[in-house]
Amino acid sequence: MKTVTRSYESYAQARAAVEAIEEAGIPSSDVSLIGNQHVESEHEPSDAATGAGIGGVVGGGVGLLAGLGLLAIPGLGPVVAAGWLAALAVGTAAGAVTGGLVGALISAGIDEEEATVLSEAVRRGGTLVTVRVPDGEVGRVEGLLSIHRPMDLVAHASAWRAAGWKSSSAHAPAASPRETDIDRKRREWRDQGMGKQA
Repeated sequence: MKTVTRSYESYAQARAAVEAIEEAGIPSSDVSLIGNQHVESEHEPSDAATGAGIGGVVGGGVGLLAGLGLLAIPGLGPVVAAGWLAALAVGTAAGAVTGGLVGALISAGIDEEEATVLSEAVRRGGTLVTVRVPDGEVGRVEGLLSIHRPMDLVAHASAWRAAGWKSSSAHAPAASPRETDIDRKRREWRDQGMGKQA
């Protein structure tokens, strides 16, 4: 099994990616979504899942998105989450050296540098979709996830480092709505500027 991850600027993009993956026959149990609690108000965690802890987050209804709930991950604070990676992030948070989302991603086979950038993307307001697939399905799943315009994490990480970011930490404060909004606006302005030059 391989782990395929993509981070999206908006929850709507991530939701569409999850729906496409499930429609393609990938079991919900192999899909995970973790988004900053300050993602646009498009998400509505179910009443049963909200505040139910990891049981509510992992519990499967009809598809992964039916199990969305809120939980706290070190370094991210409260997140909107569902699926196996959320369970792993909460499990590794207790007593692990790395802990939180970075530790969960490393445990899932993602290298540490990429895991750190993916965690920072969520901290700054993005939504992460992670899929476990057999080796032969990797290309197909990557194609499905790419249709929904994932973030260019290399470009984002470069911009964050230029602004002074070094790495994510399980002890870092979660991004506040203000920080998240400012960072999202900067990305939009930069992208619009690039669009005008093209």
